[in-house]
Amino acid sequence: MRTTVLVTAAAFGLLVAHAANAANDAARLKREAQAVTIVRDDWGIAHVHGRTDADAVFGMAYAQAEDDFNRVETNYLVALGRLAEAEGESALWQDLRQRLFIDPDELKRDYARSPAWLKRLMDAWADGLNHYLATHPETHPRVIRRFEPWMALSFSEGSIGGDIERVSTAKLQAFYGKDPAGALAQFVPPSSWAEPTGSNGIAIAPKLTVDGHALLLINPHTSFFFRSELQMSSDEGLDAYGAVTWGQFFIYQGFNRHVGWMHTSTTLDAVDEFAATVERRDGRLVYRHGDRWRPVTSREVALSVRADDGTCAERRFTAYGTHHGPVIRDEGGKWIAIALMNRPLAALQQSWLRTKANDYAAYMKVAALKANSSNNTIYADDKGNIAYLHPQFIPKRDDRFDYTKPVDGSDPAADWQGLLPLDAAPRLFNPPTGWIFNTNDGPWWAAGPDSPKASDYPRYMDAVGENPRGLHATRVLTGRRDFTLASLIDAAFDPFLPAFARQLPILIADYDALPASDPLKGRLAGPVGLLRHWDYRWGIASMPTSLAVFWGDILWDKASKLDNEEGLSVYDVMAGKAGPKARLDALAEAADRLEKDFGSWGVPWGEVNRFQRVDGAIRQRFDDAKPSIPVPFTSSRWGSLASFGAHRWPGTKRYYGTSGNSFVAVVEFGDRVRARAITAGGESGDPASKHFNDEAERYTTGHLRPVYFWPDEREGHVERTYHPGE
Repeated sequence: MRTTVLVTAAAFGLLVAHAANAANDAARLKREAQAVTIVRDDWGIAHVHGRTDADAVFGMAYAQAEDDFNRVETNYLVALGRLAEAEGESALWQDLRQRLFIDPDELKRDYARSPAWLKRLMDAWADGLNHYLATHPETHPRVIRRFEPWMALSFSEGSIGGDIERVSTAKLQAFYGKDPAGALAQFVPPSSWAEPTGSNGIAIAPKLTVDGHALLLINPHTSFFFRSELQMSSDEGLDAYGAVTWGQFFIYQGFNRHVGWMHTSTTLDAVDEFAATVERRDGRLVYRHGDRWRPVTSREVALSVRADDGTCAERRFTAYGTHHGPVIRDEGGKWIAIALMNRPLAALQQSWLRTKANDYAAYMKVAALKANSSNNTIYADDKGNIAYLHPQFIPKRDDRFDYTKPVDGSDPAADWQGLLPLDAAPRLFNPPTGWIFNTNDGPWWAAGPDSPKASDYPRYMDAVGENPRGLHATRVLTGRRDFTLASLIDAAFDPFLPAFARQLPILIADYDALPASDPLKGRLAGPVGLLRHWDYRWGIASMPTSLAVFWGDILWDKASKLDNEEGLSVYDVMAGKAGPKARLDALAEAADRLEKDFGSWGVPWGEVNRFQRVDGAIRQRFDDAKPSIPVPFTSSRWGSLASFGAHRWPGTKRYYGTSGNSFVAVVEFGDRVRARAITAGGESGDPASKHFNDEAERYTTGHLRPVYFWPDEREGHVERTYHPGE
């Protein structure tokens, strides 16, 4: 009995201590919250101010959780390799891919050795999210019930589709799951469904603007609702506005009082694959490197997978690696290891510090951290400077090797040889043209005739080349000397479609070459007549746009399956190798599909192409019977600068968009920075909120709203002012 009493007393003591710690924690968080003020404007956008930078981080993390905690948590389930704990077996291979690179124990060590200022920010980030959960018991996390500061390091770079996503989950399943059949069963959508990810960035020098101020276009193309829009400021000099990837504590694409930065997905090849010859010798796995055999590294990865009944089971894998990186598949009897940037501590520092840069020199000092591998940067500032930066994490390699394909990992000459210095990469600073752009093409077109020359750099600086949006950007920028905020918006929404300007004359020539006896001659007379006189501009009422997009999507899918010659783009295949028959058959199929689904091959584009937001789910279900609104612009695939990636969905006839223009802003760097912006749908992920869809109409028409950057601009536009938790 005495033992039982002692045990009971000890247990009671632990409960009391736990309760006391919880009470102390709650009191501490409440005190932190009092140092933060959140102002919600009449679009629901949070303007967060704190006494310190850490206070501002606390508030912005809290505000993001208010707007869409589901997306915040989901991003960290993905980043930590824990999505299967919520979504089950379907997320297993995505989790394994993440955990090949992300090790929670290593992240905890990174946190422990972080500089004091960064620790304070990570602590505040976790506190802000935990304070939200503590004050919103109606919110039920799927997995993460308490955020730890080190978790911020798992998601330190805000790109859409980071470097890790180059790794095929199907091929991981075939290698680590010994399950080729299961890998083949993974759904692969038609290639025309894959909207080109990336962005548009444009900077205009003062000499080309009416008011003599530098201008910046910020136009990320991501999946919709991928980022929040907010402002964060502090008494320590922070004052940044822009797009924040849900759950991160830094402005990813935006501006402060002095400088602006726009990131666009790069064509730099900074992710390489190395083929290893692996053998088992003396009971262990080894691979050849030069004239010796090195041991294959291995570590155990344990993943938790949710079952249908809500319980979780553990799945364990042995992850293999070489000195190049983790092994991700088997190909031709060789193991393929992948090398990519994995520097979370440096990346998080760079992502934060650039938001506080106040001029070009300060921005470049931050860039010297060399922890950006996937993004080009278009830059502008209030001193009138404009610039283009290539990514800063650029492995130095022997240019004899073609790194767009797996290289021989046994040859030491193919190894990475450290990182290139910043001045060895393509860069532009105040080019004579007075404008700079990037549309996810190479930098060789960024400033027209003043662009860097590809011949001056290793070929791995650009693995893709030019695209139709680049042609379009050159067209709208060349010869202009009268730019304003309004005219830069007009340029960003210019309706010309250069891909169709190239492709359709070839199609029409194919038709004209048909003999009169060919059945297609009569069958396609009407559709060809409609396209023959089109000006290649999208519009809600445009019938040729509908027909051209349906034709282009069908031919795209066919062309992408052909064996492409080296260096031949899908556009080249459509215009050449696909051949007249495939091009004409695709038009007949497009006309038939339009007639079947809409009653005629002459259908206004706005009847087909729609924006719909009816629930807050990350994977929304689309429904032709529910409200939607017309969108005039098309996929960026066809050269539209304004991007709307849409296609049919199960059970729909209409096209519904899920990616493309997600946040658009134009910024003028005068005596006081000013801007206009728009976010897809609205700021809130809650369908019951008036800010769930209040920007949709403006989004589809390119009618950007004023940004209330300065406190006096918010006068008369404040919806609520409060401290977190109130």
